[in-house]
Amino acid sequence: MLTGPTRLAVWGDPIAHSRSPRLHAAAYGVLGLDWEYDRRQVDDASFIGEIEALDATWRGLSLTMPLKQVAAARAATLDDDARLTGAVNTYLLTADGPHGFNTDVGGLARALDEYGVREPRLVRVLGAGATATSAVVAAARAGASTIEVRARRPEAAARLTDLGAALQVEVRARSLDDPHLASADATIAALPGGIDLGPVGDALASGSGPLVDVVYGGWPTPLALAWERAAVAAHDGLGMLLHQALLQVRVFVAEDPARPLSREPEVLAAMRIALMGD
Repeated sequence: MLTGPTRLAVWGDPIAHSRSPRLHAAAYGVLGLDWEYDRRQVDDASFIGEIEALDATWRGLSLTMPLKQVAAARAATLDDDARLTGAVNTYLLTADGPHGFNTDVGGLARALDEYGVREPRLVRVLGAGATATSAVVAAARAGASTIEVRARRPEAAARLTDLGAALQVEVRARSLDDPHLASADATIAALPGGIDLGPVGDALASGSGPLVDVVYGGWPTPLALAWERAAVAAHDGLGMLLHQALLQVRVFVAEDPARPLSREPEVLAAMRIALMGD
């Protein structure tokens, strides 16, 4: 039995909608760990004060918007994915300070594999914000040789082309409505969930592989409906949420997102059931 700090929570603003407590409770139930996992509304302005107020009973934190960048800046160390993206969604709290991880990248890469996207030739990413950065790294982790980033302002994706050089993959930046469409093995949408691209969405869906839309509220999204009209599979963000949470559990239990848990298949099955509960 693991001993030591036993308190965990998810922080963000807003936070009431978070499914993380049920996911983590299911995991620790399978593992026989009597750990407390709660949620707390914390914004970026109050983040540092809240961190400094934590005592030695705290093991770690899951971090959602708008805290991912400020958490990266405050971390004592960063794993490779956090360093590449400049975003942290997981803190392992130790006497040496908070150690930052980005499990969104691995979670999305694992979801892509689950959807049959393996060694893709080209992956299209819609959007150029913070989530798109994790999507680019995840596409590279999935084996993509080329990543096309589409944004309303292609110049906003310039930093993602630089990221591609660090990942040793080609990243091309184009406008959302650029009529030149190469066939894509998958599309990752990192746009606001309610956005409707109209005919552009239908054009993007045509000749594309499955869509992974990282949102999981208000489903189906207008983009998902475009993929449905094209008779191509569309997946919401729940798969990414599930797998990034599993990697967080690895961090909190084994201090390493690459180290599988004991009874991991049972843990994942329990988390999957909890995710779909009312």
